[in-house]
Amino acid sequence: MTLPTTALGTGGPVVGSQGLGCMGMSEFYGPTDTAEALATLDAALAAGVTLFDTADVYGSGHNEELIGPFVRANRDRVVLATKFAIERRADDPSYRGVRNDPAYVRAAVDASLRRLGVEVIDLYYMHRRDPRVPLAESVGAMAELVQAGKVRHLGLSEVTGDELREAHAVHPIAALQSEWSVFSRDVERTAVPAAAELGVAFVPYSPLGRGFLTGAFTAAEQLAADDYRRSHPQFSGENAARNAALVAPIQKVAAERGVTAAQVALAWVHQRAEVHGLTVVPIPGTRKRTRLAENTAAATLRLTATELAALEPVAGQVTGDRYADMTFTSAGRE
Repeated sequence: MTLPTTALGTGGPVVGSQGLGCMGMSEFYGPTDTAEALATLDAALAAGVTLFDTADVYGSGHNEELIGPFVRANRDRVVLATKFAIERRADDPSYRGVRNDPAYVRAAVDASLRRLGVEVIDLYYMHRRDPRVPLAESVGAMAELVQAGKVRHLGLSEVTGDELREAHAVHPIAALQSEWSVFSRDVERTAVPAAAELGVAFVPYSPLGRGFLTGAFTAAEQLAADDYRRSHPQFSGENAARNAALVAPIQKVAAERGVTAAQVALAWVHQRAEVHGLTVVPIPGTRKRTRLAENTAAATLRLTATELAALEPVAGQVTGDRYADMTFTSAGRE
C-alpha cells in the first residue's frame, strides 16, 4: 500500500500520513543492525513515508550523520525534521541539559546542517522548552533561521497549549510533537485543543508506547542492559505488571480484527484527527522493514465506535510517569 498524504499544518509541507522516527537507529533501544536500518529508510520512502524525524541529541549527532546520505539522495521527496535544545556532554554520558538561548539555536542549526550535509532543514523543532528563556526570544531566533533560508518550517515539542499560542504569535508553527498514545493522553488537556485552534499539525511520538503496546516486552528486565527504557517508571516493578495487564483490551481488539496490537494502537492515534479536528501524523520508530510494513498498514485501519470505546479507559489506568525525570516534559507547566 501507499500512504495517503496530508498537509503538515497550515501552510506546511505535504507529507505521508505516517512518518518514521529514526532515533532507535542510533541508540536508546539496544543493538542496531545498521544495514537493515538503512534498508528500512528506503522501504519507508517506497511505502509513501516522506516525513523522517531525527534530532541532534540522538547518538550525539550520529543519527543525523546516519540518515544524511539517504536524505541527500532523495532530497526532492524527503521532508526532513530535526531538533535542537537537549544538550549532552562527552565527559558525562548521563547529562541532559536544555538550551533555548538564541546563540545556542544558531549554533545548533549550523551543526545539524553540517552533519546532515544539506542546505536547508524542512522542519526544525525546539525539542524541549527551557522556561528560564523567554519563549519569544527562542522562537524569534528560530524565525531568523527561516529568514536566512536555513529552515523552512518551525515546530515545537512538549509544550503546553498556552506556550504553543505564545510561540505561534511570534512565528507560525507548523507542527507540535509530543507523546500521544492510547497509554498517554495528557496532551489532550491543553496542547491538542490549541493545535486544533491554530491549524498546527500534531506529530505524536512514541505512539506505540515505546514498544510496550505491541506486547514485545512486559517488564524492563526483559530489555537489553543498555536499553534506556529500563529507566522508565511505567516499565518497572509493580507498574510494569499493572500496565502490562492494560494491553489486554488492545490485544483483544487486534485478535477480533485479525491485525496486530501495534496496528490497533496506531489506528487509535490516527483517528484522533477526527476526534479533535486537526492533522495527526504519528512517527512510530522502527529499524526493521517488517515492522515498517506492519506500521504503515495501520494508517488506513478504521476502528469501530465499539472498539474505540473499549480502549477509552486505558490511559486513565496507567501507573508510573512517562520519564524518570518529568521536568523534561510539559507536565509540570500545565
